[in-house]
Amino acid sequence: MKKALLSAEVEIEVPFQDVDAMQVVWHGNYFRYFETARAKLLRTIDYDYPQMQATHYLWPIIETHTRFIQAVRYGQQIRVSASLMEWQNRMKVDYLVTDAASGKRLTTGYTIQCALDARTQELQLVSPPALLERLKDYL
Repeated sequence: MKKALLSAEVEIEVPFQDVDAMQVVWHGNYFRYFETARAKLLRTIDYDYPQMQATHYLWPIIETHTRFIQAVRYGQQIRVSASLMEWQNRMKVDYLVTDAASGKRLTTGYTIQCALDARTQELQLVSPPALLERLKDYL
């Protein structure tokens, strides 16, 4: 199994507006949970969205995957971890959602993002120096 370069996690209490008519978290809300953990991960290397924009690179998501293992419900405390798995040519972040109290695995997933030059709108085939420089202490 491949080891993450770095990881971050957040705890979230599931709000009422996130559940559907079946009283479970609506599937689309998991991407917001993933985003919260991914933003914390990127902040650990000072490369959150404002820094991306300042370096003239955008990082659109080009692929996602989610596996729902057990339902998450209103008021449940969850822990969402984001782990940077790939960074040389694209950014692949793996996610794990667990119950904060028991540690039980609830959901897994990943997102893949590629760098886009904001000035030319050209897709980059390698990660820009702005990201690689911030990761050098972890390599």
